[in-house]
Amino acid sequence: MKIDEIKTIVKLMSDNDLTEFKIESDEMTLCLRRAARQQSAPAPVFVPAAVPAAAAPAVAIPPAAVPAVQEPAKAAPAASAGHASPDPAKVIESPTVGTFYRSSAPGAEPFVKVGSHVEADTTVAVVEAMKVMNEIKAEKSGVIKEILLENGQPVEYGQPLFVLE
Repeated sequence: MKIDEIKTIVKLMSDNDLTEFKIESDEMTLCLRRAARQQSAPAPVFVPAAVPAAAAPAVAIPPAAVPAVQEPAKAAPAASAGHASPDPAKVIESPTVGTFYRSSAPGAEPFVKVGSHVEADTTVAVVEAMKVMNEIKAEKSGVIKEILLENGQPVEYGQPLFVLE
């Protein structure tokens, strides 16, 4: 397949708002994927990551430019000499690396706020990793005392996210 043919397919995908195109023949397999264009702020879709076929050549298409609506980032609170570290039994930590979000979509109500009562199965946040939204459960019962991160901040494995009373 020639590059001009691939460019034509990419243009048709964009013009018709298609997110995936796949063609197979005896000589080749071509699979094109691009991010869906968001008209409004829908809730994230929780899906497992797709594993591409090993023999299929792929052409990467950059996602359409989508304006991001985020709250202004604030610095994470720093531990001062006069404050003791919170009890680890009262801290909700990130189970994965990614980007921290307090709500399911920009402009949506946060899952929890300071003062919210949570149970072990309560969703408290979402961490995006490789375009997959991972719901973060409290895994503990208590009342949210402190929220340690703001929307859009990177988070590491085991990093504290919330402190419970």
